[in-house]
Amino acid sequence: MSEPLTSGTEYEAARTIWNGAVTTRPLAVLRCATTADVQAGIRSAREKGLPLAVRGGGHDWAGRALAEGGLTLDLSPMRQVSVDPATAVATVAGGATSADVAAAAQRAGLVAVTGTAGAVGMAGLTLGGGYGPLSGRFGLAADNLLSADVVLADGTLVTADEAHDPELLWALRGGGGNFGVVTSMRIQLHAVPAILAGMIMFRFDVLPELEDSLLRGPDELTVQAGFITAPTGEPVLFAAPTWCGDPDAGTRVLHRLTELGEPLVAQVGPTTMPDQLAQIDAMFPAGRHVEIGSRTVTALDRTVQEVLLDAAAAKTSPLSAISLHSLHGAAARVPADATAFRNRTPHLMVETIAVWEPGDPAEDQHRAWVQKTGSLPGGYPNLLGPGDAERTAAAFGPNAERLRTAKKQYDPDLVFHAPGRL
Repeated sequence: MSEPLTSGTEYEAARTIWNGAVTTRPLAVLRCATTADVQAGIRSAREKGLPLAVRGGGHDWAGRALAEGGLTLDLSPMRQVSVDPATAVATVAGGATSADVAAAAQRAGLVAVTGTAGAVGMAGLTLGGGYGPLSGRFGLAADNLLSADVVLADGTLVTADEAHDPELLWALRGGGGNFGVVTSMRIQLHAVPAILAGMIMFRFDVLPELEDSLLRGPDELTVQAGFITAPTGEPVLFAAPTWCGDPDAGTRVLHRLTELGEPLVAQVGPTTMPDQLAQIDAMFPAGRHVEIGSRTVTALDRTVQEVLLDAAAAKTSPLSAISLHSLHGAAARVPADATAFRNRTPHLMVETIAVWEPGDPAEDQHRAWVQKTGSLPGGYPNLLGPGDAERTAAAFGPNAERLRTAKKQYDPDLVFHAPGRL
């Protein structure tokens, strides 16, 4: 095991994550290059009675990648991704980002089911569920998890798949990262004829017209929508479609989207998943201060529209955004008890993202703005904060008790206990 970092430039880099508002200072950070390093780190933390956290991509806005006064296992040196083109399966190390996986899949002529941002850790995304631009056709990231190598709370290594520790695999498919440290996983990749995507901006009044495309479109079409500030400084409604099927059919479908209203901007065309992820990373770079809220709605009815429009109009920072992530198609056809991620009713996950520059004196107002969508129901466990334990449990529904049973089996001493997680 390498020497843990306790101070200095490398330590500061290791404790600096995507959300610049997080100031947590671990007692030590162990940069893990191998599974053996992870095992040694867990055993050392237990022997010394230290709180333990795991950093993959470091993109959790609430900072749960860092353990205040404890030991953080930094998996960022473990970013290897290998692809078997014959089986369309990627083997992904625990610290690999979504961009790493998308790039490796692209080189093999395949695509991976990722989230919307490349800087997000692939393991954390997958363990939490993983809405993304290909979910309509291929399900959530969690639905594409085939197996995982997991270091448990006692330092032992197991491989969870359908034949070995299937209950652990079930829990990892959307139940969060509180069961062990995933040092490697196998995920299903896919071949698609083409990727067409882009950005369409409208005035706010087009919002009701988007409902069918968001919730009832063809599997090949997944649309992310919401509210951002345009380059002109004007608040706008955006629709960011991704088509992963026949390119001629996709061209027609995306053109119809531009006809839902009078577009202020309409830029759609062929792209790649790595390029698409990079565009989102550019919009939300590391170092800014962030607070995120999460809700789920099954329709854009009048009440939901009023809440969203009111929140969009009250935005306190031009960097802030509201994003509507769609769950429909293949992701909605998975039985509710087949994976830990339970909410398989077609819905929109409402992500309210407050973003501001360090030193902004209006920080309290930006944080308060996140609550503007607070009257809406539900929430996405992977984005709910440390104070949202009850809503996290409610989001899992009847699956919550099964997850608690798995937790008792695999981590009876609560070695992994990130705040707000089951």
